[in-house]
Amino acid sequence: MSQYNIEEEIIEKIAGGEFERQPVPTSKLKGWKSFLGMYAGEHAAGTEFMIGPLFLTAGVSAFDLIIGLLIGNLLAVLSWRYLTAKIAVDNRLTLYYQLEKICGKNLVIGYNLANGILFCFLAGAMITVSATAVGIPFNMEMPKLTDTLPNGPTWIIIVICIGAVISLIASKGYDTVSKAANWMSPVIVLAFVACGFVALNQLGVGSFKDFWNIWGEGSEPFPGQIKFTFWHVVIWSWFANAAMHIGMSDLSVFRFAKKSSAGWTTAAGMYVGHYMAWIAAALLYAVYLKSPEAQAFLSNGEAPPVAPGPLAHNAIGVFGIIAVVLAGWTTANPTIYRAGLAFQAITPKISTFWVTIIAGTIATIAGLFPAFAMKLLGFVALYGFILAPFGAVIVFEHFYHTKAGIEKNYAEKAGIKFNKAVFLAWVVSFGLFYFISIQFDVFLSFVTLPAWILCGILFLVFSKQLQKNK
Repeated sequence: MSQYNIEEEIIEKIAGGEFERQPVPTSKLKGWKSFLGMYAGEHAAGTEFMIGPLFLTAGVSAFDLIIGLLIGNLLAVLSWRYLTAKIAVDNRLTLYYQLEKICGKNLVIGYNLANGILFCFLAGAMITVSATAVGIPFNMEMPKLTDTLPNGPTWIIIVICIGAVISLIASKGYDTVSKAANWMSPVIVLAFVACGFVALNQLGVGSFKDFWNIWGEGSEPFPGQIKFTFWHVVIWSWFANAAMHIGMSDLSVFRFAKKSSAGWTTAAGMYVGHYMAWIAAALLYAVYLKSPEAQAFLSNGEAPPVAPGPLAHNAIGVFGIIAVVLAGWTTANPTIYRAGLAFQAITPKISTFWVTIIAGTIATIAGLFPAFAMKLLGFVALYGFILAPFGAVIVFEHFYHTKAGIEKNYAEKAGIKFNKAVFLAWVVSFGLFYFISIQFDVFLSFVTLPAWILCGILFLVFSKQLQKNK
């Protein structure tokens, strides 16, 4: 065995097999197929069964939905390809270790804790989605859009069982997560296609005009929901995964890529999942809205429930139940894996297995509360808004540190544990635009990009001043 291979094995052993604090060695790099399966599985998944119907509750029009999603998802793919994948391949570090080099360990601890917890809440929402399918044979009462607390013991038992299985899969590491996605994603994609065609038949669609008229010119939003316009759809779909692309969270995934062109594989997730699957799920909900049960809710001034399990089961039977369960898994698995990496950055002496189990436990507890899934549009917007500006710090340093005249990875080189330039840049950008959102009732996704840009610029300005004084 060569010295090079011995060193690789030592690095892998120290890092627990996941290289959390080392660049990924060449021998461990993966081809584009691994990422294609993972992104297709992760984004044609549990969130899609929730988001598609929620667009209908927001009263979107046909043009807003179909064209808006086309543009917004393209912007997301470009963000992954030219920002996230590029930086990941150049550095081959996790988001958390990269931030530690820039921000200092003490500042990153707070970020990692927030990031890990938010990931757990998102994974919890996906456990909720799977539970709506598993509960069908048990005649379980489904959660309503307005529900916050668990609605009974059956719900609690099912969520705990699903959470335990998902956590064990995620704890096995990236290879297992990727393999699980590759096996499950074709089944889920087929289910979405089948659901879409069945729903079109149930709606009596015989032409593109009939299809377009399902949404028509839009409608008033359901009680408790906000009205979505064309720009709401474009910007929200672009930043639905803001924490992953412009927020740089997927550095942890693309550091395994042989080339930055692997970033194009995210298109499989965006156009199979965030386009076809969202529309297919919306069609399922459109069928349900014509039912006497849904009409009764609407006549009482209430929003009909959005329960993915029954929606898919009504369309394609048992296959629909299986698809929804798997869809929840393929989103929750990589999400819990990312949360585990975030927690391990705080406690590097604890193994990847145990921090992922901890993350899975938090996600399972979150899954007991349906509100995370039922308010998914708002939660995803808030999640991206909080975390994305930290990604701007990495992006602006990577591309502009020479022009700005600042030292790259300054915290590591200067031996500081709390980089004030990063903290002040995030506080000012977050505080200013969150105030604008609240004070002037601006949709939070609309201010995510301005906050991201301002944070990056302020980081360069503050860093220049800080390093000059030093």
